Amino acid sequence: MDGMRGSWRGWRGGRPRAAAWAWLAAGCCVAIATGQAATAQSPADRFTEPRERMVRDDIAGGGVVDPRVLESMRLVPRHEFVAAPQRPLAYYDMALPIGESQTISGPFVVAYMTEKLEPQPTDRVLEIGTGSGYQAAVLSPLVGKVYSIEISRPLGERAARTLTRLGYRNVVTKIGDGFQGWPEHAPFDKIIVTCSPESIPQPLVDQLAEGGRMIIPVGERYDQTLVLLTKRAGQMVREPLVPSLFVPMTGAAEEGRRVQPDGSRPAVANGGFEESLPDSDVPAAWYYGRQSRVVEAADAPEGGRYLRLENMVPGRPAHLFQGFPVDGRIVGRVAVRLRIRGRDIVRGGSPDESPGMVVKFFNAERTRSVAAAVGHWPGSGPWRHVEGEVPVPQWAREAILQVGLLGATGSFEVDDVAVSGFPR
Repeated sequence: MDGMRGSWRGWRGGRPRAAAWAWLAAGCCVAIATGQAATAQSPADRFTEPRERMVRDDIAGGGVVDPRVLESMRLVPRHEFVAAPQRPLAYYDMALPIGESQTISGPFVVAYMTEKLEPQPTDRVLEIGTGSGYQAAVLSPLVGKVYSIEISRPLGERAARTLTRLGYRNVVTKIGDGFQGWPEHAPFDKIIVTCSPESIPQPLVDQLAEGGRMIIPVGERYDQTLVLLTKRAGQMVREPLVPSLFVPMTGAAEEGRRVQPDGSRPAVANGGFEESLPDSDVPAAWYYGRQSRVVEAADAPEGGRYLRLENMVPGRPAHLFQGFPVDGRIVGRVAVRLRIRGRDIVRGGSPDESPGMVVKFFNAERTRSVAAAVGHWPGSGPWRHVEGEVPVPQWAREAILQVGLLGATGSFEVDDVAVSGFPR
């Protein structure tokens, strides 16, 4: 499955100015051990420079520091794991479609999850959700062996061919339901899950070795948290990391899901930014924040906190996302209301590069999408109420809301975000 949309840390690098809209429209160099894959690229490789920029600006610039992880990200040819039409976007920090209603995770997400696993050269790693094979390829030179399971036969077979062609000899794949794990090869030192179940599958807990680490996104469809689990004395110690939005784990996990999304009542959670993850200032329910932080202040329009987005370089993302279900057969329009305040706002290189909000709609298979701007709010000034409406395509089944500077510079503050739907 391999699918998370985007990433969430501070962004410091050279994506083109239109990149914030492109998503909506569609360190230290060290030798790493084992050499299982012939991934070094020739000097003539036209992807060398964008891959290096991706590692420098999106991954290291986003906070990943492990030099072995950075080097693996530098060597793995991500463009080989996506279809030819997607290759020009391969080294931007964005999720990309790979077919079968799945996506390849953004590079920062892959690097972040890999670093949290603390991969060691002798590790036996279980991956749930092979997807494109990219995550397995990144793990390959860092660990002893990777066992990867994919429930979709077309994806699994394609990934196996790609991994074999590129020479990743220590990756073993199979077609199956990852909920059950791979008991024949257990126990595993590390487990990485790239799709989201509602709760942690017990077979995976049972197959994790004592002292082992598991990273997995869990929760309701649009209310997930990426968590790190460590097995100590047979018990799982849980550490919440960040909110996330991965594709759902299918098979037994989806059949047992107790809470299903209600697309007839679109809404956002934590619109006032009052709730955070435990022992963290990361706002609950909001994903992929770039150059954003929650501020506690007495002048917050709603509650005691609001979101601040700041950017000093034209074109660089400063934004936050949240997904929600919406059924276009029932809901004809979506209205958005929020409070905003701007300071020292300067447009970017085009009229669209100004503070605003965008909603992108997807169909159930994620093969069709369209983006609509709720509003652009240039200029500076005190807190004010803004709102807007966008039509919902009849084929829409989910939406992702983006709020941010969208390429502009300055400080943009947001509070009291609300979404509602109107019948078709």
